[in-house]
Amino acid sequence: HPPVSPQSPSVLESDNALDLLDIMGNFSYDDGNVTSLDYDAAPCHNQYCPLFQRVAPAFLAVTCAAAALGTGALLVALAKRPHAWGWPQSRVLVAQLAVGTGLFAALLPAVAAGIGQGWRLGAGLCRVTHLLWHWSIFAQALLVGSGSCSTAWCRWDPRSRRLAVAVWAGALLLATPAALTSGTVAETSCVRRSVDVLSPAYLLHLAVSLSVFLLLPAVLLAATLAVPRLRAGWEAGVGTSWLFLGLWVPYGAGLAVDFLLQARLLQPGCGTFEHFDQALGLCEGLGVLHCCLGPTALLIARLC
Repeated sequence: HPPVSPQSPSVLESDNALDLLDIMGNFSYDDGNVTSLDYDAAPCHNQYCPLFQRVAPAFLAVTCAAAALGTGALLVALAKRPHAWGWPQSRVLVAQLAVGTGLFAALLPAVAAGIGQGWRLGAGLCRVTHLLWHWSIFAQALLVGSGSCSTAWCRWDPRSRRLAVAVWAGALLLATPAALTSGTVAETSCVRRSVDVLSPAYLLHLAVSLSVFLLLPAVLLAATLAVPRLRAGWEAGVGTSWLFLGLWVPYGAGLAVDFLLQARLLQPGCGTFEHFDQALGLCEGLGVLHCCLGPTALLIARLC
């Protein structure tokens, strides 16, 4: 599954980890709809997959609807009150953030349908979906970072146009490894990882994700505390834009732990198998909410 997907040792096709199809073949169901697997000789039970398939489509549908309303209202406010937007939440920056959240939200219906009914669009469109998904996320992160440290977005001039091209082109380049590490499993699901966790493509994707979700917020926070001008920007409302980064930080931490489990640097026990999927799924679900909470927060902050 793409976003909000089970990212445990189950979703990996390699000799060093559990294969999703092998695990599904070993599932046994009782009347309580509990999934069992002999994991390190322990009677482990994992209910995440059936829960995910029931909850995720509705969650993504509601999030998409809320994102459409929030982004639409934000665009109307940008058009009706063009002079109400200034640094650090300049009109140029907010408009691009709205485009990013709109692109992200536009993918949610296909993802929800793929989770609920099985991915029937093929491996090629699965990779394209992951490419666009990560392109929107990374572009928003770069926009927030550049908007927090520079006044380049205060006006739409040659300088800001060049910066916009660099941000969106750079985000697309950063998203490419995500497409290379995605694929389909038995044409029924579109998963984030269909390569070895130690492959160059996945390691590059992991490095990019951790840099965006963990390193970038840490650097911006340190710079804000150290530079008075940036602290003034925070007081003026730049913290609202940071909501995007804050929502994705837990998922970045989850990806780091997931890699340690996949690489066997941490030895997963029965409790890990039972609970890590739920934790990582909740973290990614929190990040997905940025597409509806972000535009709403920017709109409320500016109007108030």
